[in-house]
Amino acid sequence: MEKVILVDDRDRQTGVMEKMAAHVQGKLHRAISVFIFNANNELLLQQRAGSKYHSPLLWTNTCCSHPRPGEDTHAAAVRRLQEEMGITTVIHPVFHFLYRANVGGGLTEYEYDHIYTGSSNQQPVPSADEVQDWKYISKDVLLQSINDQPGLYTEWFKIFVRECGDQLFNNNHPPSGTLPLYKSILH
Repeated sequence: MEKVILVDDRDRQTGVMEKMAAHVQGKLHRAISVFIFNANNELLLQQRAGSKYHSPLLWTNTCCSHPRPGEDTHAAAVRRLQEEMGITTVIHPVFHFLYRANVGGGLTEYEYDHIYTGSSNQQPVPSADEVQDWKYISKDVLLQSINDQPGLYTEWFKIFVRECGDQLFNNNHPPSGTLPLYKSILH
């Protein structure tokens, strides 16, 4: 039974809970999201596997998951990037993001998300259990696609792109140690 780390709105651990229960009850928990860009500044997207318990077959950022109890966010991001996409590369923390989104089926993502970026031109070798498909996409094409067909994308990814897409695509990241917290709470 997979567990998530429950946190308060300052990312201080308040407990642990079974992952599905946290999503059913809408409990704030720690998460990681990774955004990998190639040499053309295109973002690597994944289409979630059809077997995922929520948001199946929707397009989203390169990798997203939860650290295990006792695991730091950087280690979790590196681990999940390899497990989901078969990619190993250097990643850096860029900001934190607190959001709440209904993801259907009576489930809520309420996450204090640690955002990491990195660069890679590697050909992904994704896990079939996690990923249906993948593609690299430019900022302009992505923005147009989200505008024209928002139902193709995960709720959290649309929030990230809307709230901080410029920072992500323009590599306009704060220096290490001064990671801002972006808040976008949806009900």
